[in-house]
Amino acid sequence: MYITTETIITAASVISALAVIGGVVLWLVKFVQRQQKQDDELKAIRKELCMICYGSIACLKGLKEQGCDGPVDEALDKLEKHLNTQAHQL
Repeated sequence: MYITTETIITAASVISALAVIGGVVLWLVKFVQRQQKQDDELKAIRKELCMICYGSIACLKGLKEQGCDGPVDEALDKLEKHLNTQAHQL
């Protein structure tokens, strides 16, 4: 069997096509992994924000029990409404 220029060009074409396909597959795998990591980070951030909101509500209710009025009542109402609307959107 003789190696001709046509054989070399065909082999190079096949190798190039396989490299391009492999690159696309690798990019797709990395993209999906990056999206999954971002989704996990967003879940953690949302959980943390939820805990901060519950802590804020507890503080506002404590202030209300001590007799603070005005902005405390308004902030407490707005925060509770916000949490209720967000709970129904999920």
